Amino acid sequence: MSGARRFFVPKAEEETLLEGEEFEHAKNVLRLSAGDEAVLLDNSGKEFSAIVAEVGKRSMKLHVIGVNEGGREASTDVALLFGYLKNADKNEFVVQKAVELGVKKIVAFSSAYSSAYMNENKLERLNRVSRESAKQCLRSVAPAVEYYPDLEGALRSAAGYRHKLFACEFAQTSEADVSALSGSTALVVGSEGGFSREEAELARALGYAPVTLGKRILRAETAAVALTSVVMFALGELGLDGGREASKEEKDR
Repeated sequence: MSGARRFFVPKAEEETLLEGEEFEHAKNVLRLSAGDEAVLLDNSGKEFSAIVAEVGKRSMKLHVIGVNEGGREASTDVALLFGYLKNADKNEFVVQKAVELGVKKIVAFSSAYSSAYMNENKLERLNRVSRESAKQCLRSVAPAVEYYPDLEGALRSAAGYRHKLFACEFAQTSEADVSALSGSTALVVGSEGGFSREEAELARALGYAPVTLGKRILRAETAAVALTSVVMFALGELGLDGGREASKEEKDR
């Protein structure tokens, strides 16, 4: 069933209804009809092979005919916490690339120098981008995008990660060896205004190690993608040989 269209559903069962936006896309854009193949995803990590059985006015019935474990998820748990940006397209870009790179937890937050405001519709839009990106890059799980109105809440949401890195433009040196990372890792990148000194001290107090991204000042969305890419490479997720297999101990962290 390679090339079959992929759809997220709340729960994949022997007979599953495709409804809402996914149904509209399947029917009106892709024009799927009875007998067509599809892959259903319910964020369990499994991929459910299915056949369209019936197309109605508001839903599409599919019969599940097989199930496989998804093979595209990262072996290591990586979280990206990013300062919410003024431009909606840039926020969507960060979420899209984080999903493509294999990030499993995505958090947007407001901080001292943030000048953009989140609402329910904007957050749902970012989650829609996550789902579409997951389908495009053949992941079987679409990370939920969370939002915290303050930096401390966002930092505490990743308290259980083994490594915690805080990208800071005024850091003189990196206090963590990114090349030696192993196990779960949380990354923090600010919004356009960066972080205050007080926020940097808060992050340090909560166990986050300051890291520098070099001599040049990067745009916020560039910094998010650059740091995520470097960390994913260091963890073996972007290796030219396909990446190393994480040990059971690393996976459990």
